[in-house]
Amino acid sequence: MTGTPVRAALLDLEGTLYANEQVIEGAAAAIGALREQGVALRFLTNTDSRTTAQIHARLTGYGLPIRPDELFTPVVAAQHLLAAPGVRTYALVSRALRDEVPGLVSEPPYTHVLVGDCRDVLDYPALDGAFRAVRDGAELLALQRGRYFKRADGDHLDTGAVVAAVEYAAGTTARVLGKPAGDFFALAVRSLGVSAQECLVVGDDASTDVAGGNAAGLRTVQVRTGKYADQHAEGLTGSATHTCDSIAELPDLIATLGER
Repeated sequence: MTGTPVRAALLDLEGTLYANEQVIEGAAAAIGALREQGVALRFLTNTDSRTTAQIHARLTGYGLPIRPDELFTPVVAAQHLLAAPGVRTYALVSRALRDEVPGLVSEPPYTHVLVGDCRDVLDYPALDGAFRAVRDGAELLALQRGRYFKRADGDHLDTGAVVAAVEYAAGTTARVLGKPAGDFFALAVRSLGVSAQECLVVGDDASTDVAGGNAAGLRTVQVRTGKYADQHAEGLTGSATHTCDSIAELPDLIATLGER
């Protein structure tokens, strides 16, 4: 599999293309070089507090040449899942995302509980409502279950902590819609029209980007930016197919793979 030419790449955003509100050196040039190589691209993020339009505006502000249709988020996955008739959704998500949640209702019964970044709305009644809905039979869905995320002012609790609270109280396990769920990667690959063997997953996070890509049968590349240093110290790195210092080295790596 390692000798199969690369026709597509799934690129993580935070920690891979930018970190601490700063673009990784060479990221924009690397995207341009990948396009020149004919590599189809999807940009994956577990960001669950912003709409696709908001995410795209931020990336444009960073000077990264990314189109809106190339973004692939857990919210997009949730929209596919919750679009079925009869869905009644209890949403514990940010105010920005509420209008993007299909089947949103304010009264039980509920068929699904969707949990995402909810820092701006989280309080005990909201958390209790999610717990009661799940205990009454609603399926618990997590946009993602990251432990923490990094910002310029330090580390912050991520959605996974809220999901874990509801899981523990209700005695259930959430269905994860974002990384590292295999369905998330499979849908992203399918949207590119390539096989798993022809696609790379590139990211800084061993527990989501690399683990999820490996589980989905994709070749993986871990970059030594973003969370890499923390995870290396924890002994979590080392399972990627390839490792490189940053996204700037990816075009050369892909060219080398195509020569094998």
